[in-house]
Amino acid sequence: MAACSRLPLQSYIHKNGHVFRTLRIVHTQTAAQEPVYPPILPSLTAKSKSAQGRRIAEHLEKVRAADVQEKLSLLTRVQKKKYVLCPQTFALNADKWYQHFTKTVYISGLPEKFIFEETKGESVPATQNASISIDENTFDDIRSHVCHSILQENWYMNKRKPFLQREQEHYVSPFLRNVVSGIVHTMAKHSPVLQLSSLDLDPQVNFYWMRGQRTIPRGHRSGRVEPIRFQIDDKPHSQLRIPEQLPQFVSLEEVISAEVPEIKLSPDLLPMFKRQYENNIFTGAKLPDPGRYGHTQFHLVPDRYRRDKMAKRNLTDQIEVHLRANGIASLFAWTGAQAMYQGFWSREDVTRPFVSQAVITDGQYFSFFCYQLNTLALSVETDAGNPRKNVCWGTESLRLFDEVKDGAVVGLDDKVLRLLVQFLLNKPS
Repeated sequence: MAACSRLPLQSYIHKNGHVFRTLRIVHTQTAAQEPVYPPILPSLTAKSKSAQGRRIAEHLEKVRAADVQEKLSLLTRVQKKKYVLCPQTFALNADKWYQHFTKTVYISGLPEKFIFEETKGESVPATQNASISIDENTFDDIRSHVCHSILQENWYMNKRKPFLQREQEHYVSPFLRNVVSGIVHTMAKHSPVLQLSSLDLDPQVNFYWMRGQRTIPRGHRSGRVEPIRFQIDDKPHSQLRIPEQLPQFVSLEEVISAEVPEIKLSPDLLPMFKRQYENNIFTGAKLPDPGRYGHTQFHLVPDRYRRDKMAKRNLTDQIEVHLRANGIASLFAWTGAQAMYQGFWSREDVTRPFVSQAVITDGQYFSFFCYQLNTLALSVETDAGNPRKNVCWGTESLRLFDEVKDGAVVGLDDKVLRLLVQFLLNKPS
């Protein structure tokens, strides 16, 4: 009987080693080959989550590849119910809500370039970054023009009593139009950018964006999560547009210590109301217009905004709140529309800040606001981990004059007038 023998494993590997080497080469060549069949993609018409993700991804790629005009059309073509945010609102504490909706921090006071020191009866810039100043002769001409504009509407002309809730349109609107046009014309020789500016009267400014999300409570789509949509339809009294962009007040990546108020309640409680109509993004001028950037907006408070009546109703704490809400909403809409006119949107955030200014008045009191747009990424998908915040600077109400008596303007405040002049002298760097 033959004995059972065992061969060592090394001799077997040595004898048949070429087989294993051949197999390794075969596997390497197979891994390097390209796939014969295309990848399997979800259906575009299915109701699955993967199909919905593919539709969203293809839509985003289409938006990225489009030009500005087509991009705006793609971003605003879906018309669903949205909250209409009114810049001039009488809702209580509306400024905190508007800060949350626009991701804006509010800083009391103006940036350093508008801080001045009084020396020898003249206001001079306190910092090297401040705007240029004008000589006393030019300032005397501006003061004289403002005084004549005030007297024109309050003394020289004998106007009939206006209809109810039409006093601002009857008295203050012509005064502000004369002041703005006259000051811009007078200072054009000191600021070349004003020579190329465009002055719009009664323009229309619109902006549409998404902020936050909600769960649909009822209906055939109940339980689904959708973004909360907002629309601003603003109509300032007038605005200045320039061909170059105003310089930034702070760096785009600067860390701002102030926090954005977080409102967890539904916007219906402000109150705000939903409507369904065409989504609009508009700066007040069409796309090919050379004045692509905003300089300064001028707003009139509504006729219902009466300081004496608000004091009788114990709402003196809301006097400045309404002005802040107006400044935040109006400037966010204007600067946001300018940024989107340059091709930026929530998925492609701004690479440089956009700056605009605003003056809100009732003919006697003036409030000044500066706004810097640092981000458009406000939706839930893009806001996660985004440290940028939009910034708004503003002043309390400043009284330009006390009264008109015997054909003379009493108590004209030169500081307010100089601040208005420096706002208009702000120019691109």
